[in-house]
Amino acid sequence: MTPLQLQRLEQNRLETERLKANHPLEQIFWECTLRCNLACRHCGSDCTKDLAATEMPLESFLPVLDEIAAHTRPGSVLVNTVGGEPLVRRDLALCGKAIKQRGFRWGTVSNGFLLDRPMLDSLLDAGLDTIAIDLDGTPESHNWLRNNPQSFDRAINAIRLVSGTPGLTSDVITCVNSRNFQQLSQIKRLLIDAGVTHWRCFTIIPMGRATGDDSLQITDSQFRDLMNFIVETRLEGNIDLTFACEGFLGAYEGIARDHFFRCEAGLTVASIRANGDIAGCLSIRSDYNQGNIYRDSFWDVWQHRFQAYRDRRWMHRGPCADCEALLYCDGGAFHLRNDGGNMLACNYLRLKNVKL
Repeated sequence: MTPLQLQRLEQNRLETERLKANHPLEQIFWECTLRCNLACRHCGSDCTKDLAATEMPLESFLPVLDEIAAHTRPGSVLVNTVGGEPLVRRDLALCGKAIKQRGFRWGTVSNGFLLDRPMLDSLLDAGLDTIAIDLDGTPESHNWLRNNPQSFDRAINAIRLVSGTPGLTSDVITCVNSRNFQQLSQIKRLLIDAGVTHWRCFTIIPMGRATGDDSLQITDSQFRDLMNFIVETRLEGNIDLTFACEGFLGAYEGIARDHFFRCEAGLTVASIRANGDIAGCLSIRSDYNQGNIYRDSFWDVWQHRFQAYRDRRWMHRGPCADCEALLYCDGGAFHLRNDGGNMLACNYLRLKNVKL
């Protein structure tokens, strides 16, 4: 790593310690439904097409926002409606309007299948600020991952709609896997042609439906190639591509992302699950819940029950214990650990394992 990278890593470490102490709430993920209109191969959630699946009533969530508003400046907090697939909620625009009326910013994350012009207009009328749409390859590979032959066409149409909407912050999320790895340049061209300016790439964590499915995983060598592709794309300047929050990247820190690694779960980010559980981040599918809105004060939980997120020394074990990156990694991303606290994947080790 360069001296400048090390200097910025130290600055990032000090800022992380400040956030652990002060934990300013900046983002809430509301799992407003567990229903979904797709059955994606890689889903790590509990989503289902079952119409009887859990869907939190709006009137249960609004008191949480009122409590937060009493202790913060609502305009500094983004409320993300997620699922499942949030667009299956017929009252999603009503939910968004109620969020905006309380002074919060409002965003959503969607597979794009249901997002047509009338749907988007209703969300914009309700004050939608941000939206992310999934696109996971060319038609064949995207439809394979999403388990639906219409999924690609619906997603690309949704992407064109949101990319052409002035004032709406939008990006595209791609889950990189063995099927679409060789298509990254094609995906990039598709997105640029569709008017996309911001793009995020993830890899797939072996949990949920992805458990044991090797066809979803890329090799360590491909992972390094993915980092190089991201860096090269960023240098081209035609689309702002960044790698997601999946742990420490060593020499790629500060150049494969817009920021240096920090797991924000429990520091600036909290989540409300569809059953009312209070957690750090919905990407964390393991049971690190801290309370439940139906029996606890959200604000009290946020202030006093997130110790496991803010003191991560318990994560400094196993391969982390004697790792030279521990000072800056701090045990990695929370969502890469299982219920027992053991790490499922370490991207820093993946990069170290590849022979140059």
